[in-house]
Amino acid sequence: MKIGVLALQGAFAEHITALHRLEVETVPVRLPRQLVGLDGLIIPGGESTTITSLMLSYNLRTEISRLAENGLPILGTCAGMILLAREVSDDGVEPVSVMGITVRRNAFGRQRESFEADLEIPVLGEKPFPGVFIRAPLIEQVTDEVEVLARLDDNTIVAARQGTLLACAFHPELTDDLRFHRYFLSIAGGE
Repeated sequence: MKIGVLALQGAFAEHITALHRLEVETVPVRLPRQLVGLDGLIIPGGESTTITSLMLSYNLRTEISRLAENGLPILGTCAGMILLAREVSDDGVEPVSVMGITVRRNAFGRQRESFEADLEIPVLGEKPFPGVFIRAPLIEQVTDEVEVLARLDDNTIVAARQGTLLACAFHPELTDDLRFHRYFLSIAGGE
């Protein structure tokens, strides 16, 4: 299995490290030709407006959209979730627009409002997952084709799946818990 990690800006190195811990072949993606032959793609957290700008500059946005529409498994974390959304409730981002979610950027406030929360994510098992939220977005709405995977205690949606697309508002790559990455690899493997 070969997984690409969009390596333009943000926490791409941490995703690559997590995948190496799982003994998965990993490709840093900076150009469209590096998307060829992948079994999945991770769009990391970072600054969504910067990632958008760089994706447009390097002609990646259209190709990622095409691959998603053709079934390529994609995991979007934090800013990556924003980029997968069909709709973003504030300006400055041109999402790939492939997942039936509406996302609000920086929904919990500035950097100092970042937090951690134990999340109940049934697809990962009974043990809570350590959610690390850094200037995190949230999912305001989902379409019928989207399965909600996790919510905060106040019912805020923070993880969802639509077919081969997986999105979360938190940073699984910043924890030692590899279950979220394993779950994405199971999707990439056809489960």
